Amino acid sequence: MTADPLIALRPWEAPEVTSWGRLPMNAVDRRSGVLPLDGDWRFQLLPAPDAPVGGSWSSAYVPGAWTVQGTDDLPQYTNVRMPFPEYPPHSPAANPTGVYEREVDVPAEWAGRRIVLQVGAAESVLLVHVDGRPVGVSKDSHLAAEFDLTGHVRAGARSVVRLMVIKWSDASHIEDQDQWWHGGITRSVLLYGTDPLHLADVTVRASRSGELRVDCRVRDAAGALPEGWYVSGELEGHLLTQDAEFDRFNAEDARVSDFLGEARLRTVVEDVRTWNAETPELYSLTVRLHRADGTVADTSRHRTGFRDVEITGRDLLVNGERIFVRGVNRHDFHPLTGRTVSYDDMRTDLITLKRFGFNAIRTSHYPNDPALYDLADELGFYVVDEADIESHDHAHEIADDPRYLNAFVDRVSRMVLRDKNHPSVVIWSLGNESDYGANHDAAAGWVRRHDPTRPIQYEGAAKLDWADPSVASDIACPMYASLEECVEHALSGRQTKPLIWCEYSHAMGNSNGTLADHWAAIESTPGLQGGFIWEFWDHGILQRVNDGRPVGRGGVGLYDNGVAAPGHRWAYGGDFGELLHDGAFIADGVVFPDRTPKPVMYEHREIAAPVRIECFRHEGIVLGNHQHFRGLAWLTGEWELSLADGRTLTAPAELPDLRPGETAAVPLPFELPEEGGEAWLTLRVTTAGDEPWAPRGTVVCVPQVRLREAVPQAPVMLKNRSVEVDDDGLLVHPLLTAAPTLSLWRAPTDNDELGGMAPRWRDWGLDALVRKVADVRRSPGRVTVHAEYACAAGVVRHLQVFTAVEGAIHVAESAELPDGLDDVARVGSVFETVAGLDLMDWYGQGPWESYPDRAFGAPVGHHSVPVDALFTPYLRPQESGGRHGVRHFTLSAPDATGLAVVLDEPRQVGVSRYRAADLTGVTHHDELVPRAGCVVHIDAAHRGLGTASCGPDTTASYLVAPGVHRWSWTLRAL
Repeated sequence: MTADPLIALRPWEAPEVTSWGRLPMNAVDRRSGVLPLDGDWRFQLLPAPDAPVGGSWSSAYVPGAWTVQGTDDLPQYTNVRMPFPEYPPHSPAANPTGVYEREVDVPAEWAGRRIVLQVGAAESVLLVHVDGRPVGVSKDSHLAAEFDLTGHVRAGARSVVRLMVIKWSDASHIEDQDQWWHGGITRSVLLYGTDPLHLADVTVRASRSGELRVDCRVRDAAGALPEGWYVSGELEGHLLTQDAEFDRFNAEDARVSDFLGEARLRTVVEDVRTWNAETPELYSLTVRLHRADGTVADTSRHRTGFRDVEITGRDLLVNGERIFVRGVNRHDFHPLTGRTVSYDDMRTDLITLKRFGFNAIRTSHYPNDPALYDLADELGFYVVDEADIESHDHAHEIADDPRYLNAFVDRVSRMVLRDKNHPSVVIWSLGNESDYGANHDAAAGWVRRHDPTRPIQYEGAAKLDWADPSVASDIACPMYASLEECVEHALSGRQTKPLIWCEYSHAMGNSNGTLADHWAAIESTPGLQGGFIWEFWDHGILQRVNDGRPVGRGGVGLYDNGVAAPGHRWAYGGDFGELLHDGAFIADGVVFPDRTPKPVMYEHREIAAPVRIECFRHEGIVLGNHQHFRGLAWLTGEWELSLADGRTLTAPAELPDLRPGETAAVPLPFELPEEGGEAWLTLRVTTAGDEPWAPRGTVVCVPQVRLREAVPQAPVMLKNRSVEVDDDGLLVHPLLTAAPTLSLWRAPTDNDELGGMAPRWRDWGLDALVRKVADVRRSPGRVTVHAEYACAAGVVRHLQVFTAVEGAIHVAESAELPDGLDDVARVGSVFETVAGLDLMDWYGQGPWESYPDRAFGAPVGHHSVPVDALFTPYLRPQESGGRHGVRHFTLSAPDATGLAVVLDEPRQVGVSRYRAADLTGVTHHDELVPRAGCVVHIDAAHRGLGTASCGPDTTASYLVAPGVHRWSWTLRAL
């Protein structure tokens, strides 16, 4: 092996060696006539690239990372830090190297053809050998590498293909993304054959005017191009014409060699159906390369969308319309296979996003699997295509390092060359968190010359001055900038570019507070156009608890609804024994590892609702169409009237014919009953027919308006009935196993911990408050209890007044927090019930989890959920399962016995099988032991969630302030 020219290059140490023997990237379709090479390959994992290949082989499945296939090299998660101490461009001596090998039978019918090997992705350096002879080298872990094997194999014969994959290299320093580190071949491998005369590249440009231009580049593997070749094109039966002026120009251009041919095809489509994310109209385009006798030498098929992308002033326009970007950041990820994702997985990803109102994807932080772009074209997503560049740990040094110049330009240009024909791609991104330097400017210059039809963005270029026109970003794309800062910029008069957050609203654990506040500001502030939530997935890897190893491809069925099966758990940083890691920071998605939606998805669905109730007037309901391009004919609806007394009325809804941006009044569907208390009208909007992403009847949104407010009713005291309270001032009740006491603590969320609030709460002693009874006063039908809770910030005084009322006990409470407790988790009551109360019914917001600053997507109504299903299994156990705006609720057994609670006003309520201490004391859900009874929290005030694990905390209006808090509730047996 030491004499091998590829090893002699030592490409894992040389930044200037980005490729050797690798073919140029292109956008020619090669999905027909291929020989797939996926499956089991012979495999060895060596300790270093220079180590000899031994005689003992195991097997590894391709595509797939070896880190989840039973090797001793396990996944490792770091966010910023490199997993080894060497500085760029160096890599560690201990460098896992996978050797993949298999026989390939080249089809006999490929005789005389050009034969190409395509490796879809390999991390991080790929060395290719055929029959022991070196073929080429490639870097860039997230784009395909192609190699011409024509001189290395024979049609009808068998060859041995060896792929050596080296995990660490100089390239690792610019692939320092916030994700698991893996090694292996993570996308498909295939062989294909072409005629020696072949299409080298195809560039399609289709504008909303209907004009179509197709630029073709032609090569001949045999050498000089033959005389008389030509190119033809067909767009759904319509023939394209060859641009004679372009041909004449080429004929007279001395720069065009005999070894590269160029041709241009044109047509204009009348009454063109334009592409956008709401109506993603696609046309089938076929490009053919002909020999002089008319026979076809090569063919490339494309699905083309006619659309324009431009920036006018501070607005990003699609087809001339200012759009809102409702985006999410997405990695290629799977809990069993690591970075390998199937077509069906990707389709399900996008369908999930579509159903919850998302219309945009940022391919963080590298080009995603090619199939994703086809699906985005088909289903309708705006894509920010991001290059495989992130040098987070050494960003400043690398941004201007000329040793990395070629790598920057290579990675950006190859992405553009691969993905340029996708209408879904509307913005090119130069990468992520790599500072800003000459290497970025060089890459941006290449893009602007090659593809002037799309804008460029890069957060690092714009972060020092969002309005600077000279930097390599056409868009101000801040990362976790506060809403206040962005609104101020938009109103300042200094804004020169669209402002679209590349990352905001960090979805780690129980999070995404103030999302509705963000969108209220975005939709009302010119210059703000949206952003991308971080991120789509929780990157939990399914792990066996008994041996701590990834389950791998065989783990299908070992998880459901976000929960791993017994004996398994979702692993995060540190769970594979690695000492250097960043813990649960990898679990920050809007869906669980198995793609089960988190509650925030319902919040986003309502924020992005295409049809909304604008207001309620005496003459009726005003509806609005909030889409950019589409009418409402694809939707249908049903009205639902929910009354506080338990009644629910329904009626079909006829949606008005509204164009985008229009509003119209419709009559009230019901005559509002005089009795029944508080009343809410909901419009349940569903798909009227089958959509590519949703069958008929799929819920799209549930906008709601209150028609009548509640009328408070004071409970009537009964002096002839006693209230049982023990000598410690604790309520005694047959359905309670722990009496109601004061709670100022919650099991810290990830935001609480990383944002610094939880450490303060612990310093104050809020997690271990000691109750001291100051006074118990008894009178007929009433007991008044004064208690004190001492903490480091002072004394909290708690008053409880227990009053006998008809068939129940009324509890009036107040808590006085000293000024030192200026930001606590909650103020309220906590008690525990007897076992067997397994169903919660309530009137309030739901049915899914909601909190004060994340409650927009939970409509008021009558809801019923099993107690065990109220809990949300965020990967690291923490506060979860709360319901906001609860008016009254019951906890009942199967025989309908149980307890009921009526609240003085809408309150935050939490019902769980776990105490806060239970959740705080463990790191994974397999360690939790549920209690037989219910732990119930009734909060007078509950702190918002915010996103402070990475980004702004909740706003001041959602903080719990010091002073006096009052609340009351009534408890009765069912």
